[in-house]
Amino acid sequence: MHKLVMNSITRPWTTILFTVVLILTSTMGAFQGFTWSIPFKNDYKVFFRDDNSYLNDFLNLQKTYTKSDNVAIVIAPNSGTVFSKDVLQAIGELTEQSWQFEHSTRVDSITNFQHSYAEQDTIIIEDLVPLDISLTEARIKQISQVALKEPQLVKSILAEDGSSTVVNITFTIPEADMTEAVPKIANATELVVNEFASRYPNIDFMLSGIVTMNNSFQDIAIADTATRIPAMLLLVLVLLSMLTRSVSASVISLFIIIVSVVTTIGIWGWLGGELSSPTTTAPIAILTLAVSDCVHVITSYIKQIRQGNAKSAAIEHSIKSNIRPIFLTSVTTAIGFLTMNFSDSPPFVDLGNLVAIGVMLAFWFTITLLPALMTLFPLEVSKKNRNYELMDLFASFVIRYYKRIFFITSIIMLSAIIQLPKNQLDDDFVEYFDKSVPFRAAANFMEANIAGMTTLELSFNSGKAEGINDPKFLAFIDQFQIWLSSLEYTDHINSITHTVKRLNMNMHGDDPSFYRLPESKEQVAQYILLLEMSLPIGLDTNNLLNVDKSATRVTVTFQDLTSNETLELENLIKTRFESLNSPYQLLIASPSLMFSHIGATNIMSMLEGSTTALVLISMLLILALRSVKIGLLSLIPNLTPAAVAFGVWALYSGEVGLGLSVVLGVTLGIIVDDTVHFLTRYQHARKELRYNAQDAIRYAFNVVGTALTTTTLILIAGFLVMATSSLQVNSEMGLMTAITISIALLIDFLFLPSLILLLSKSSKSGNLAVSNTIAEPNGKISKE
Repeated sequence: MHKLVMNSITRPWTTILFTVVLILTSTMGAFQGFTWSIPFKNDYKVFFRDDNSYLNDFLNLQKTYTKSDNVAIVIAPNSGTVFSKDVLQAIGELTEQSWQFEHSTRVDSITNFQHSYAEQDTIIIEDLVPLDISLTEARIKQISQVALKEPQLVKSILAEDGSSTVVNITFTIPEADMTEAVPKIANATELVVNEFASRYPNIDFMLSGIVTMNNSFQDIAIADTATRIPAMLLLVLVLLSMLTRSVSASVISLFIIIVSVVTTIGIWGWLGGELSSPTTTAPIAILTLAVSDCVHVITSYIKQIRQGNAKSAAIEHSIKSNIRPIFLTSVTTAIGFLTMNFSDSPPFVDLGNLVAIGVMLAFWFTITLLPALMTLFPLEVSKKNRNYELMDLFASFVIRYYKRIFFITSIIMLSAIIQLPKNQLDDDFVEYFDKSVPFRAAANFMEANIAGMTTLELSFNSGKAEGINDPKFLAFIDQFQIWLSSLEYTDHINSITHTVKRLNMNMHGDDPSFYRLPESKEQVAQYILLLEMSLPIGLDTNNLLNVDKSATRVTVTFQDLTSNETLELENLIKTRFESLNSPYQLLIASPSLMFSHIGATNIMSMLEGSTTALVLISMLLILALRSVKIGLLSLIPNLTPAAVAFGVWALYSGEVGLGLSVVLGVTLGIIVDDTVHFLTRYQHARKELRYNAQDAIRYAFNVVGTALTTTTLILIAGFLVMATSSLQVNSEMGLMTAITISIALLIDFLFLPSLILLLSKSSKSGNLAVSNTIAEPNGKISKE
């Protein structure tokens, strides 16, 4: 390793040439010719493994019935009612035009709702608002009365008070075409909606639905990449220039981190990796972490130059003195991110692997390319050393008041940790998006005015073909629906039983007393056949019945529920079904249920991964520091920051979702960095320089204190940039990581040295007076 470093200093152009070849070769992995070749997954199902049982239940349900990938066009007239001539005309036109979208297979609205009624001895099934009718006030009033009493419309696609409605477009998109089809459909629907908005200025149009949500993932990823990465690069340049007081050193560091990111993405392409919304934060994480290596080397170099050493000697010393702790911190950081392989969500697995690759590449470029560039280019060094003086004053403060500091920090940490149980699991895929995102705004409007966004799809299987015709089977489903309706948070139930009841009433002259299920198989079969023959193309019964009519789907919409509430609801439904001892089968599935489970299972998986990482990192530190005592001591500052941070989070929010479930693994590797650098210098001072505990603490602060402060500030800034993302899983992960890193530095600078002094033999002997010497970074002792 030493020879490699010396070659970089003595033969810098050879190192640069080798690096250029490596970068170009790596970058080719991300392109086919001049075309970007790494696929971007814009489907919400990317958050789930292929073998996820809840995903497979949902996919099987979609294969059995029609798919539920949709665009929901929300229509909210300024007049406060959809029952006016202009609004109904707009809805009718929009409904007709929606059939023209690519992959569109079904369109549902209040205008094309199949309304049935009796007319003498005939049953009429037709659009509630036929296109060719004259919308007189009397006819509009009649339409309003029918619609607002129709259970299949109200709180489904129509507000209870008639103030807003939805045109729901169902798409059947082949999985292979999803990446290209989703943005095309989203753009096409947005163009149509914009056209209608200009034609009908008194109506507000909004876009929601699964397809819109999927496209929002991609839009946010593009926006984050285009704005936040340049912002982070600029921020790093400014912070480095301010903290190191060397513009040229800052520019070189910036080049190292850009090379690290570019090479990582290229290698990811060669490995056949995919990108998704969470993985787009990888460049920010890599460049933020890569800065740390550069700062330690450059800070050490600047100190050597200030002490009068020659440039080449200063570079060699800075690399040699930092290579061991930098390697250790790179490995521990990589281990921390590799724990994300325990995650049940593939995008976070990819994110962990990407950052782990990037961190190790950053280490490689720091010990090869960085010294080569430092050799070739002039690096201005300020004569002033104010940071060193401040750090020595801080060390004196900690040494003098270590008992008070230990007591106060312990109380604060324990006070935060006891708040941990107040955190609650809550994962709502709608709230993955910031309120400024149009999809989130539309979804919130629907939830507030039409119906909740939490849905469960229940598939009841009779176990035999044509089982839907069995009155007992229908009666069982009907009774189960009555129980579901009695739950306080149920908004709407869509089921075949509503239609069969209405047809039975129609067959008896629209007598309301016959709004009930028929008593014979023949009648049920007759009604369903009548329905199928009367429905227009695209509005068949496949959304409710399977092909052999052995099973039926019941879609239940609930008010907004937390993840825990959704899981409790699932258990409640299963328990109720099992208590009835029926011969039928029940399958429950939905995106809401999938996301509720992934949050819970991911937390357990990441706890397992973090425990594994903790064991590996502890063993590595014990071996590297050659001290079981110090290795075990490092566990305290490595474990407590995340615990304290989650305690703070309990007071700030208390809601833990998918993004936060991976924070423990992510931060574990990062916060070890400060501990490793501090303890490495402390141990060197104790063993090699024979300092007592106080002077060893002072030495550690003076050697690495400024660098640790600098890197922590940059890490916080980087993850706070990530926290500005419009995607909640990214923003919460960024914010929580920034909080954890901040707490880690405070623990390493206050609690850790206080604990060391308490445990040290010199402290026990009463030799606690502040030393009148200052430990210089070069290991010498100088009088104050």
